Amino acid sequence: MIPFEVIFLGTGTSHGVPVIGCKCPVCTSSDPRDKRFRSSILIRSGEHSLLVDTTPEFRLQALRADISHLDAVLYTHDHADHFNGIDDLRVFCKDQVLPVYCQDEVKHAITDRFPYVLTGSTIAGGVPHLQLNTMKAYEAIEIGPFTVIPIPILHGKRDIFAFRIGDFAYATDCSEVPPESLPYFKGLDTLVVGALRYWPHPTHYSVFEAKAFVEFVGAKRAYFTHLSHNVSHQKLEDELPSHIHVAYDTLSLTIGGYHG
Repeated sequence: MIPFEVIFLGTGTSHGVPVIGCKCPVCTSSDPRDKRFRSSILIRSGEHSLLVDTTPEFRLQALRADISHLDAVLYTHDHADHFNGIDDLRVFCKDQVLPVYCQDEVKHAITDRFPYVLTGSTIAGGVPHLQLNTMKAYEAIEIGPFTVIPIPILHGKRDIFAFRIGDFAYATDCSEVPPESLPYFKGLDTLVVGALRYWPHPTHYSVFEAKAFVEFVGAKRAYFTHLSHNVSHQKLEDELPSHIHVAYDTLSLTIGGYHG
C-alpha cells in the first residue's frame, strides 16, 4: 500500500469561474475558492505523477502546482475544457516521448486535431512528442507505481472514462453510471464526482444527483468538482453532510494507500 496525493488543478466547468463578463455573486465573490480553472487533477507519489486531462489553463495550473515531471497523461474525454491544453505538454517532452492513455475516440481526436504532436522528427523543439496508448474499459494498466482502472460512465449520450486508483476514483462530467460500472465505485475511501449545479442538466450530475451517487456507492468521503458559477463554495459546503465536501483549486488530498 503506497500513499499518494491528489491535487485539484482546476474544479470549474467549461466556462471556468468567473465567467467572462458575468457579474453574478459567485463570479464577483471575494472567496478564492470560488475562482475555478477548468477541471483537472494531478496524482503524485514521490517522484511519480499522473495528469488527468489538459485544460486550456494547463500552463498556469502546472506553474501553480510546480509540476516538473509527468509519467503519463490520462484523458477522460476530448471536450475542449479537458483537452485543448495539449500543446503545453511539450515541456515534458524535451528528451523523451510522453505516454498518453485514452479511449479510441480521444486517440482519433488527437490524430485529427493535433496531428503534429505525433509526427515530430526530433525529441526537442516546440512541439509535444506523445505516444498514444488505447485504454480498454475495466482493464487495469500499470504506470509507474500506479494501477489505473478506466471505468466507462455516461456524459449525456457519450461514453467517457472515470478512473480508479486503489481506493480513489475520479468521475467528472458524469450524468449516469452504467450498471456494469457500479461495482468499480464500491469500497472507495475517496470519490471525486462532478456536481455542475443545483438543478438537472442533460450531460452532468446536479448537486443532488451527485450526492445520491456518493451515498449509493458508500464512499467514505467525497469531493464535488466541475462546478459552475451557480454554486457558491461556502454555501454548498454548509449544506452538505460531513463526509461530502466541495473541492477547490489547489486543494490537496492524501489517499492513505492503495493495492497496486
